[in-house]
Amino acid sequence: MTKINVTKPYLPPKSEYQQQVSEIFDNCILTNQGPKVQELESTLRKYLQAENFHYVTNGTIALQLALKALAIEDGEIITTPFSYVATTSSILWERCKPVFVDIEADNFTIDADKIEAAITPRTKAIMAVHVFGYACAIEKIQEIADRHNLKVIYDAAHSFGSRYKGQALSCYGDISTLSFHATKLFHTIEGGACIVKNKAVSERLEMIKRFGHTYDRYICLGINAKQDEFNAAMGLAIFPHLSEITAKRRQICNMYDDYLSGVVTRPKLQDGLEYNYAYYPVLFKSEDELLQVFDKLNAEDIFPRRYFYPSLNNLPYIERCYSCPVSEDISARIACLPLSTYMSDKDVERITKIIIPNIN
Repeated sequence: MTKINVTKPYLPPKSEYQQQVSEIFDNCILTNQGPKVQELESTLRKYLQAENFHYVTNGTIALQLALKALAIEDGEIITTPFSYVATTSSILWERCKPVFVDIEADNFTIDADKIEAAITPRTKAIMAVHVFGYACAIEKIQEIADRHNLKVIYDAAHSFGSRYKGQALSCYGDISTLSFHATKLFHTIEGGACIVKNKAVSERLEMIKRFGHTYDRYICLGINAKQDEFNAAMGLAIFPHLSEITAKRRQICNMYDDYLSGVVTRPKLQDGLEYNYAYYPVLFKSEDELLQVFDKLNAEDIFPRRYFYPSLNNLPYIERCYSCPVSEDISARIACLPLSTYMSDKDVERITKIIIPNIN
């Protein structure tokens, strides 16, 4: 039997990537905002309708750049315990303190109704996550931020291709960040992006991203977050295939739905959200049930993954104890099933035939 991992990165036709690379060899420009990087930024800026778009080395550095560009260098950041560890790590790396607010039980995003109670005089921002490409309570979060003079940063790593009320989900907040890691729906092998509302903040972020200086004019403390031409070339080769990638993933998700309806719990799709089919998360009745299903699938060379486990408020290097019972419960019994453009109908049938008999 063929091994099936939780995902398999999409690769464009080899000839199309080779053509992009050949052009790099011809002009011998490898980095420092070369033509491929500029072309990809222009392409994605137009696709997302995002005026201030910055392509960077990865999604984690994008979050750190967001904090730096907004001049948030200490204080508290209200965030979610249900995400990949990079969300919390970026806050800690920037010498800020994550303050965890529990999540909604039906779509696993931060519970906006609990944010206000967590605000203190030291609160500087809200860093929320569009988990699995589902939308946070955007309007409510913005209302709270406006009332308390807070910045809003969205970790939108999963949201490329999702749209909310007609606008790219990654274009909300003061800054939204994207990940173009190889496991994502659209990728550049490694990569990320920042989408910035304010022009002055955007200009500051661009300066920080390139060491903080222009030639011999030094402006501010910076870092090297520039992306190179070869990664951009992969993005340019993949982008023309985006619609077929999404269509195939939608087909796989719909097949899963047909087989697993009433068997496992799925996230609630918000009103006004056009989903990108980035992941296929399922919620089991208990952790024991999840582990039992994993054992059966693994024995058949099928490898789903526990997204996200553990709940980040339980990380060993978090100083304060936060009670997040919903996140702790969800993280113990949620998993993402395999999803990629390379899966067949028989693969979905094979996976679901193993899952269903092992659901209590």
